[in-house]
Amino acid sequence: MNIPFIVFFPAGVFAEGAFGSDVLQMIMHAGVVVKFVLMILFLFSILSWTIIFMKIRLLRRAKQETSDFLEMFWDSREMKKLYAASEGLRFSPIASLFRAGYSEFNRIRKLQSALDGEEKKDAGGVGELWSQQAAMGNVERSLKRATIDQTDRLERAVSFLATTGNTTPFIGLFGTVWGIMESFRGIGLKGSANLAVVAPGISEALIATAAGLAAAIPAVVAFNYFTHSIAALRTEMDIFTSDFLSMVERQYYRKQVASRVGA
Repeated sequence: MNIPFIVFFPAGVFAEGAFGSDVLQMIMHAGVVVKFVLMILFLFSILSWTIIFMKIRLLRRAKQETSDFLEMFWDSREMKKLYAASEGLRFSPIASLFRAGYSEFNRIRKLQSALDGEEKKDAGGVGELWSQQAAMGNVERSLKRATIDQTDRLERAVSFLATTGNTTPFIGLFGTVWGIMESFRGIGLKGSANLAVVAPGISEALIATAAGLAAAIPAVVAFNYFTHSIAALRTEMDIFTSDFLSMVERQYYRKQVASRVGA
């Protein structure tokens, strides 16, 4: 029962090694233009895989820290404590949104405290209403700026994956076409067109197309995955913006109620 396995296993290893050796030999014997094309595709592939690994790490940390922050956000509504806790969550886009919104809200609240005496002179409350609307507008604008900044940070270098997926197959095809042209040119010079003469040159030229597809396929898959993940985070940022603005409105409402009760 062991004899077929012993015979088959070395045969598979030798066949695989022979195939790898054949590919290396085809690359070594390819023309200068095909080698140049392969070098470009190799650089595209290295950069793409670097971006893929970096973005996987970034998005994993962003999702984990966002989940942790939202849990703290709904458990505790004390914004000062949340701000201190969020400073350690540098990968979470929603934590960054909260810091931006809270900083703007805190700045406006200090400014209004300084002008509180003047607003009390407005019997109709028009000045207080206007200050609340202006404050809400400033906080909303700060949240929008933070959302744009965080989206740009998440999408940085992702467009290169789309460029790789769209460009590398054509670069590989160019190398293949050039290699086939050189093969037929050599056939014409030698005056021989049998299979033994044609096949090696064409197989060497097709390496470029295979390399282009090998660079493009992972880039396209990663681009689609990252685009979906970033869109999900963007949706969470939009939802959090609405929740944070509602929280700020409640803060102003409680302040108005307290001021009227005190009066």
